[in-house]
Amino acid sequence: MISRRHVLAAPILALPASAALAAPEGSFPAFVAGVKAEARRAGISQVTLDRAFAGVVPNQKVLEKDRHQPEFTMTWDRYKTLVINDQRIANGRAIVAQERNLFRQVQDRFGVSPGVIAGIWGLESGFGAGTGDYRVIEALATLAWDGRRASFFRGELMAALKILENGDIAPAKMTGSYAGAMGQPQFMPSSYLRYAVDFEGHGRRDIWTSRPDVLGSIANYLAKAGWRVGEGWGQQVTLPPGFDVSQAGRDNMRPLGDWARLGVRPVEQSWRATADRPAAIVAPDGNNGDTFVVHANFKAIRRYNPSDYYALAVGIIGDRVTA
Repeated sequence: MISRRHVLAAPILALPASAALAAPEGSFPAFVAGVKAEARRAGISQVTLDRAFAGVVPNQKVLEKDRHQPEFTMTWDRYKTLVINDQRIANGRAIVAQERNLFRQVQDRFGVSPGVIAGIWGLESGFGAGTGDYRVIEALATLAWDGRRASFFRGELMAALKILENGDIAPAKMTGSYAGAMGQPQFMPSSYLRYAVDFEGHGRRDIWTSRPDVLGSIANYLAKAGWRVGEGWGQQVTLPPGFDVSQAGRDNMRPLGDWARLGVRPVEQSWRATADRPAAIVAPDGNNGDTFVVHANFKAIRRYNPSDYYALAVGIIGDRVTA
């Protein structure tokens, strides 16, 4: 997934000034005409194209957000304070309790535990409370015409048109973030085509209003990202005095028992994994902050959003709302 949702998904963000000021080549109507011609060659009907582009114009708010993304560095301590709070946890616990049977059904089908599904759902859209109100076709067309990543967004625009052609959603209801991330899981259109599922069985994949489809789609994404059934993501630990933090890093996997012999200890009373399970140490703020042992499923979460901060927050939120 692109860093396509909220700005907090990545701790370091930068926008080159030259890219932000680049001018588009050609008029917007000419661009749309070219997109329509390409779409027709790909099998998109004229009816779908007419409906999709009705009233579509360059969206200035989209351009402003794309061109003025802040450049800053955020610590893990600050990030977790912003995204892991009592209200989010309380909301999550209430919804997980309400949808307990649905979570169980999704787990039975995809093998993905409720906690990580809830963690992603909660972090992406506040359990469906905020999904974005930009018209996806207009946002993507704007960015494909006058964006920093025109080729990427043109591909996503074509994917969005395929979704409309399939009849999963009407153009007016296809809403999302300014960058085109859609629905409660905040899927980009290409991810929707690959991973969205009709878990409810109503004949379309509705990640905007159908909780079964939302949870099933998140689970399907994680399953295809390599989620290991029956294994957790990790847990918080303490390091022994003098621990060499250069040994930390999600790619330095070794048996959990090796870390235990070096003096790494769980913050909780016991380990959640066996001694032979591969594990790595993640210390997002170095020796002066929280430290975690993470397993292979941590990397599956990072397939959803390639940020250690994001994956840690998903794991923690998921653990707390299902505790």
